[in-house]
Amino acid sequence: MIPSVAVDAPLDQAVRLVSDARAGLFPSPSVKTFFDPATFTASHVVRDPTSSACAIIDSVLDFDMAAGRTSTSSASALVDYVRAERLQVQWLLETHAHADHLSAAPWLQEQVGGALAIGEHITAVQETFGKVFNAGTAFKRDGSQFDRLFADGASFRIGNLQAMSLHVPGHTPACLAYVIGDAVFPGDTLFMPDYGTARCDFPGGSARQLYRSIQRLLSLPDAARVFLCHDYKATGRDHFAWETTIGAERTTNLHVHEGVSEAMFVELREARDATLPMPRLILPSVQVNMCAGHLPEPEENGVRYLKLPVDLL
Repeated sequence: MIPSVAVDAPLDQAVRLVSDARAGLFPSPSVKTFFDPATFTASHVVRDPTSSACAIIDSVLDFDMAAGRTSTSSASALVDYVRAERLQVQWLLETHAHADHLSAAPWLQEQVGGALAIGEHITAVQETFGKVFNAGTAFKRDGSQFDRLFADGASFRIGNLQAMSLHVPGHTPACLAYVIGDAVFPGDTLFMPDYGTARCDFPGGSARQLYRSIQRLLSLPDAARVFLCHDYKATGRDHFAWETTIGAERTTNLHVHEGVSEAMFVELREARDATLPMPRLILPSVQVNMCAGHLPEPEENGVRYLKLPVDLL
């Protein structure tokens, strides 16, 4: 009997998409990046060069933890750009429920429109953190706070751009990478090659899953452009950076380059994670982002309140 070979249809689809875009059969996106140094987050406006259509990926709502105050300075820069370029926002895309910044997607939706989307496994995050924050039965754990939940391999369009989602769990259970033409947006799955990979020690995270997810991404064509969600400026580098290629990640990534086995990566990643403090904004961020960026409803005094679980995480 001939042994069966696992077929990864979504990955095959992603490879074809990148290859066809590189060959000029389909348009490749133009990408404008806005970097927020307070949270080290890169937000991307991805536009179709043949139309006015665009998407915004991983936006930031500014949050002063000490004062408990939000502002829209970072998100306003995105709005100003969209309006100046006369773009039409079709999608507000989240790669995952971020633990290091609050999403500005609801505010952006009010300003410029767009359907708010995330991976379908956000329900696992909602189930886990619904318990962490004792959210009660009023909190829906079905992802209905979002306009669209993407499955692995789901296709969509941004104007004439062909796009799709790849499920890449490990950092969180719900992480997605978006493949748009010849560009890949992997969220926190990968960082710049000289910085490595994302942590996996949050509830629902898994270094073993992350390794396997990264191997899917590294199977894309070497020339695929990669636009990252964060940069923490690796030792020896004097500038922030957020664009690289699959080829550079595959051959030079500090943690997961060619020759690094799954066992080697898991040992390295788990040892490193054990030394890391919790992100400064994890409690407000996840509490808000699992609700699609919506802040809690005001209480009877008109004030919104966030919860702070004590001695739990």
